[in-house]
Amino acid sequence: MLSAFIWVPILGAVVIGFWPWSIKPARSRTLALIIALSVVIWNGFLAIEFDPMVNQMQFPEFIPWIEFLGLNYHLGLDGLSLSLLFLNSLLTAIAIGASDKSISRPRFYYAMLLLLSAGAAGAFLAQNLLLFFLFYELEIIPLYFLIAIWGGTRRGYAAMKFLLYTALSGILVLASFLGLVWFSGANSFDYELLRNHNLPLTLQIVLLGTLLVGLFIKIPIFPFHTWLPDAHVEASTPISVLLAGVLLKLGTYGLVRFGVGLFLNAWVVFAPWLATLAAVSALYGASCAIAQQDMKRVVAYSSIAHMAYILLATAATTRLSILASIFQMIGHGLISALLFLVVGLVYKKTGSRDVNVLRGLLNPERGLPITGSLTILGVMASAGIPGMVGFVAEFLVFRASFPIYPVQTLFCLVGTGLTAVYFLLMVNKVFFGRLTVQLGKLPRVLWSEHIPAFVLVAFILFLGIQPIWMVRWTEPEAPFLLTGDWEMAYSIPNQLAGRQGRLLRNSSYQLPVTSSL
Repeated sequence: MLSAFIWVPILGAVVIGFWPWSIKPARSRTLALIIALSVVIWNGFLAIEFDPMVNQMQFPEFIPWIEFLGLNYHLGLDGLSLSLLFLNSLLTAIAIGASDKSISRPRFYYAMLLLLSAGAAGAFLAQNLLLFFLFYELEIIPLYFLIAIWGGTRRGYAAMKFLLYTALSGILVLASFLGLVWFSGANSFDYELLRNHNLPLTLQIVLLGTLLVGLFIKIPIFPFHTWLPDAHVEASTPISVLLAGVLLKLGTYGLVRFGVGLFLNAWVVFAPWLATLAAVSALYGASCAIAQQDMKRVVAYSSIAHMAYILLATAATTRLSILASIFQMIGHGLISALLFLVVGLVYKKTGSRDVNVLRGLLNPERGLPITGSLTILGVMASAGIPGMVGFVAEFLVFRASFPIYPVQTLFCLVGTGLTAVYFLLMVNKVFFGRLTVQLGKLPRVLWSEHIPAFVLVAFILFLGIQPIWMVRWTEPEAPFLLTGDWEMAYSIPNQLAGRQGRLLRNSSYQLPVTSSL
């Protein structure tokens, strides 16, 4: 059942890319969209069959592979994986639907999109650390080509920079996994087996530190972020949607799954510093976003700030905060995808993303009124306006983090306030006022071009009003991730665990939050 998320896109990519007879570009796009939508439907079926009260991996698949290396084809699904799997399948279909119908080399393009989706799905489902690493690295290849071939004027530089940074990320993640297996004496990379290790705290700290640096590059967290703005600016709109909406989540998924799940004792030691780094990254991203003149760079730096909230929530290490981090992953994925879509539409119709050039695009006669309205809605969602998924996600993050790290949470709240500042500056300049004379009458935006954005708006509003539909999958996952070495974490001396260790033992706010939502 779970293999379909990996092998259906891969087989689709092979058919589209290597079919011996010619395929019209429109048919390549249609075939890729059918494959992506079939994966979305299959994801919905599994969501119906998924039992959130079962605190173990569901629909498991296990095939021995290279046993002397400890590598097995082992897949499993839980609330964390299910949420991100749905986000991946949805945004893949959105990206294909938003792709230009006249794109060059369409067979190779759509094959790379499907291969990218398969790599992300495999990483979210893998229950073997070495298998996760293989899928973690697999997505680098198609994304490199998607930026290098269909990107902007500096696409070669951006693609190579992305490749070098993410390759380094993979090396560090692999080094941490190898160290865990080597020092624990395990004969397999299976996740559940390695959760029961008894490594000394000092060694756990070294391994977790290596893992964190690798994942911080992927997320990215300041100061490992410099590859992201260049990649976003040079990537085409559909690739930016997948990059921000899905691929960055591989890093935050790793924080929750492997950072907390494998090294909980060491995580408690790192946690105060991680919360501080989250606050710094949030303020840095928001400050840089204010200074940008390119609309796409504004959204890119906004992503850096909002991804830091996931780190803050994960650092708090409570049931509510783990739930909050998962919800923030989904919320950011939907909102950032919407913002990149509408910015892409603006650039397609005007030929510019410069906030000092564009004016008055909300003009109902000669402007882009629907695109402008969708942009304003996306900005409101990112700023945390009630009734949208961004509000629920950020409320959970700050509610869970404040009792543990009040100072860092307050700084992140300042970052949330700055979100309204830089987005309002952008919206005010680009969409209000008199329409720029040199733009003239802009080309009409077809309704088909707005459909991907409308789909995202529907999910943003639905999960903002009815978050229970996402919470019911992910809420039981939090205590499952916090088991195993959790009691040992309490035994860490207070000088290491500090204020967090004392609060965790007495935290009454860790109760399930379903009823309150």
